Amino acid sequence: MPTMSEAMRTMFQTNSETARETAPESDAGFLWDFWYPAVRSAEIRGQKLVTAMLLEVPLVLGRTSDGKAFAMRDSCPHRGIPLSYGRLDGEIVECCYHGWRFDACSGRCVEIPSLTSQDKLKVERIFAGHYPCEERDGYVWVYMSSSSRTASDTSRGRVGADDEPGSRPLGTLPAAPALAVFSEKYKIIHLSCELPSHVDQGIIGLMDPAHGPFVHQSWFWRKRASIHEKAKQFEPIPNGFRMSPHQPSANSAPYRLLAKMTGEPVTTTIDFVLPNLRTEIDRSGKLWFSSRATVTPVRRDLCRIDFVAAWNVPLPVAIFRPFAKKFLRQDQLTMIQQAEGLKYNPHLMLIDDADRQAKWYFALKANLLESRRTGAPMVHPMTGPVALRWRS
Repeated sequence: MPTMSEAMRTMFQTNSETARETAPESDAGFLWDFWYPAVRSAEIRGQKLVTAMLLEVPLVLGRTSDGKAFAMRDSCPHRGIPLSYGRLDGEIVECCYHGWRFDACSGRCVEIPSLTSQDKLKVERIFAGHYPCEERDGYVWVYMSSSSRTASDTSRGRVGADDEPGSRPLGTLPAAPALAVFSEKYKIIHLSCELPSHVDQGIIGLMDPAHGPFVHQSWFWRKRASIHEKAKQFEPIPNGFRMSPHQPSANSAPYRLLAKMTGEPVTTTIDFVLPNLRTEIDRSGKLWFSSRATVTPVRRDLCRIDFVAAWNVPLPVAIFRPFAKKFLRQDQLTMIQQAEGLKYNPHLMLIDDADRQAKWYFALKANLLESRRTGAPMVHPMTGPVALRWRS
């Protein structure tokens, strides 16, 4: 069993201290220039405007008349009133205060009703904050670009600035993450919950392999009496790491059931990729189960887990949903309890090997930020495949 003598060299004390080590204090430890899920696609209907917050940026989202999703900063550049109090008219978002009108897909101002023929203001040079959107797997993903953040911060209170968000091209963006599926027909489920903690704590909780027998004790998953030593192989992948394909734990009933259905071994592959994605793929013969969990920063003291799973296993959604909700609720309650202790700024530690994935996460995050700062290639904290051992 891992001992305290294997404790990590550097103690991280609080969420805010961790953030200061990996990013400027104003960023609160967030990772910019990535896609984050903002809202479920089903929430945006017709002329409805909905709100969300990502990385402490308030957003307003909606759909144009042709069904295209958009995301804007929920603030009119004139007087700062939230645009979500206004209305959507086809392609245009209108502010409720003075009727300023903005193209929903670019953020560009198209009309200021109070202007007269004598005014020289170039309306087209005014922008409300705008962020790229894509829809995948029932979510509206928003690309939180550092250029939009910087422009918004530096031009706040100014009108007609060339560097307003949306006025500069972001270049070619990577595609928003997509859930892996392996057949045309499958069932899918979406769940979410909020955690009262910094995103770092949510993420290392997500990848923690040792809490299962204690937090998720149940007849269908784990029991404390089932704890035994495990050894898993890990390998580096771009911006993350992979638990190499393996046969999952025999002390988990769902995996045993899947093997019994097909008469073939179950193979599990688990990936973590920056900034916040954990994916798991389970396959046995022609049957498969694929899931993705993201931990998205809302504020520096609040994050949100979005969980989506798809499968062709003969398991109805009505049966799977309550088990998945219970599993997620157990994690949520644990994080609520942890938050009680974290508010007193305790000294914390990570131990090997059970916490090695958490160490890799912090190193990946710090190395990515250093690479962006210097322009040098990112250094991966893993030099090659490695086997980790723990008891769970």
